Amino acid sequence: MSNEQLDQLRDELDSLNLEILDLINKRGELVQEIGKVKNTQGVNRFDPVRERKMLDQINEHNNGPFEESTIQQLFKEIFKASLELQEDDHRKALLVSRKKKPEDTIIDINGEKIGDGNPHFIMGPCAVESYEQVAAVAEAVKKQGLKILRGGAFKPRTSPYDFQGLGLEGLKILKRVADEYDLAVISEIVNPADVYKAVDYVDIIQIGARNMQNFELLKAAGSVDKPVLLKRGMSATISEFINAAEYIISRSNANIMLCERGIRTYEKATRNTLDISAVPILKQETHLPVMVDVTHSTGRRDLLLPAAKAALAIGADGVMAEVHPDPAVALSDSAQQMDIDMFNDFMKELTK
Repeated sequence: MSNEQLDQLRDELDSLNLEILDLINKRGELVQEIGKVKNTQGVNRFDPVRERKMLDQINEHNNGPFEESTIQQLFKEIFKASLELQEDDHRKALLVSRKKKPEDTIIDINGEKIGDGNPHFIMGPCAVESYEQVAAVAEAVKKQGLKILRGGAFKPRTSPYDFQGLGLEGLKILKRVADEYDLAVISEIVNPADVYKAVDYVDIIQIGARNMQNFELLKAAGSVDKPVLLKRGMSATISEFINAAEYIISRSNANIMLCERGIRTYEKATRNTLDISAVPILKQETHLPVMVDVTHSTGRRDLLLPAAKAALAIGADGVMAEVHPDPAVALSDSAQQMDIDMFNDFMKELTK
């Protein structure tokens, strides 16, 4: 074969490559349109029956030099890329997506601009037990220069016989103490109806891990003018977590903080397994601030400091942890709460 013939064949190949590219792009545009229709109908994007039917049809018309297995592999890659294209379109459409809003969301709470690139801290007891208990922690929090006090008034517990919290009375105690020490209050709300009562007492509504997919609660939180801290469910994927936040923002409340608090795995050395890699993924996929709850992720006070260092090092906007004046007599989760001396050392190490 002469060089002239070789060049001619190569030119034909180059032309075919461009034709194939054009057809693949046209297919991609068609797939995007199909994805939009499926989205409006609430239909699953992946349809294995339809994929099998297409592969069978392709095999029936395969009269070329390629083996059937090779053709199947090539088209499976095209199908996979098409599915990813539909999913990418879905992510672009989400209001919490960074593709929708490239700049970081910054939430101003009592002078704390969470999401501004500086570390922020939310500290307080696991559960509100008394005015004296909360006031002792608030005093320590204030001395550290912090501005947000956490405390549980409604406590969803695994056992129905465990302490369930003081309810509305607990919120009143938090509010009283916070006003005395000029602190903002964050507390978990578990019932959609209580959201509208809670706005008089809290500055941030917390939605806990067990309620991450309580959609009525998410919609209620999205309907009030209060920042929301949304915790990841203990068995939730990152995609499910992001979609839970979408429920809130879809009701016009864009002041959302995401909180990684550990997921359930087979490991028993810690209460949960801190999915530290979720932090940069959430920062890349969304424009929302990302906090890490080191208390619930580890369940061990001896691991709080290294977990907090890891969280800040990997890009978290802040850390949540629990503090109690006397953890040994705490009504809930005594093993994971710091006493005030340990809390002071904790903050000293993190803010060197």
